[in-house]
Amino acid sequence: MRIGELSKRTGVSQRSLRYYEQQGLLASVRAPSGQRHYDEEHVRRVELIRAFLSAGLPSHTIAELVPCMAEPSRPGAERALAAMRRERERLSLAIDSLTAARAALDDLMDANRNYLAEHA
Repeated sequence: MRIGELSKRTGVSQRSLRYYEQQGLLASVRAPSGQRHYDEEHVRRVELIRAFLSAGLPSHTIAELVPCMAEPSRPGAERALAAMRRERERLSLAIDSLTAARAALDDLMDANRNYLAEHA
C-alpha cells in the first residue's frame, strides 16, 4: 500500500509517517520512482508507535524498541522493559516537579487573595 492508504488506515498524517521514517521508527520499501510502499505489518507498527507516543515516550526511546517490535524475543522484551522503566521514572520526576510548581503557585494565589481581601 502507499503512504496515503497507510495514513487512512491508521489515522496518522502522511507527514507524521514520513517523520516516523526519518526517526528510524518505520521503514518503507521504495519503488524505483521513489514512492513509499507499506504492507500489513506497517499498520500494526504504526499502531504501536502511536501507543508509545501516547504513553509519553520520545521518538528516540521508541527507536530503541523498534528491534523488539520487528523480531520479538525475551532479551528484546527485557531491553524494552528497561527502556520503559527509565521513561516511567522520567515521567514521574516531571510529575513531581509540576506538582511542586502547582503548590507554589497555589501559595502565591493565596497571598494575592489575602491581599485583595485586606484591601477591598
